[in-house]
Amino acid sequence: MCIIVTGGAGFIGSHLVERLLEDGHEVVAIDSLWTGSTKNVKKFEENKNFRFIEHDVRHSLPNITGVTAIYHLACPASPDHFEESPIEILETCFVGTKNMLDFAVGCGARILIASTSEIYGDPKVIPQSENYWGNTNSFGPRSCYDEGKRITEALAYGYQRKHSLKVRIARIFNAYGPGMQLNDGRAVPNFIVAAMKGQPLTIYGDGSATRCFQFVTDCVAGLNALMNSEYSRPVNIGSDVETKVGEIAEMIVELVANKVGSATRAPVNHLPARQDDPYRRKPDIGLAKDVLEWKPVVNLREGLDVTVNWFLEKEQKSNGTNGTNGHI
Repeated sequence: MCIIVTGGAGFIGSHLVERLLEDGHEVVAIDSLWTGSTKNVKKFEENKNFRFIEHDVRHSLPNITGVTAIYHLACPASPDHFEESPIEILETCFVGTKNMLDFAVGCGARILIASTSEIYGDPKVIPQSENYWGNTNSFGPRSCYDEGKRITEALAYGYQRKHSLKVRIARIFNAYGPGMQLNDGRAVPNFIVAAMKGQPLTIYGDGSATRCFQFVTDCVAGLNALMNSEYSRPVNIGSDVETKVGEIAEMIVELVANKVGSATRAPVNHLPARQDDPYRRKPDIGLAKDVLEWKPVVNLREGLDVTVNWFLEKEQKSNGTNGTNGHI
């Protein structure tokens, strides 16, 4: 079985590639390296079942034969990129997804589309089930991603209706773990890098906004379960343990301070909340439990501990020293 993973050199994508290779599949990772890195897939170079293609999905794909499944993960997911590259993100969501859907139709492959919790916008319903239509602003700083991902779902639905394409839709809630870029722009790596440097951690708002963070291996397991299921409507993939952003920051400050042996703790700096940034985000994962028999198994502190260890090891290797080990 040959499987394509777009965004395969990215954070979640590279973990997914690793899982698929471990399961014995032939994997083609496609990535423009806009936010991904070849460092994430370097360890697979000697695997005869792995191939990497540097390519932007906004352009037609090269000829790849024998493809039976596609995981379409290609798209920046950081608020920093929303502000810097809104048009490019919209093009990736629409043109890139259309190209992948056309490719799937041409080779008869099943395709999983990576959607997002952002399609719910700033929700008025807690928790958010797949039946909730959302509360989004189509004319704002997050609209390129929020509305971009909504159009990917609409495209997938259209192809499913018109071409009887086997489509899977994963609404991914906040994922974190080893392999995130230092300059990713999302909360967990931002907090860890600041704490490592002893700099103030920046929180947008007063810290009372909530998120539900899932460890990357849980996310990958959910994507794999969805792809291999016969369920063809959107499914939330995320943790349903709601935590205040301020509490996550404090947890990371404590973990880093304990590991580096520092008596001083990095301070927290509060800035005004970002426009349209959801105040509460919590998925209803009842559907995933029922139809996929899936739920997260790694708790937040355990996952953050491993993630902090990975960041510290990366820094220490760059400085030519030995790192610590973190295992789940």
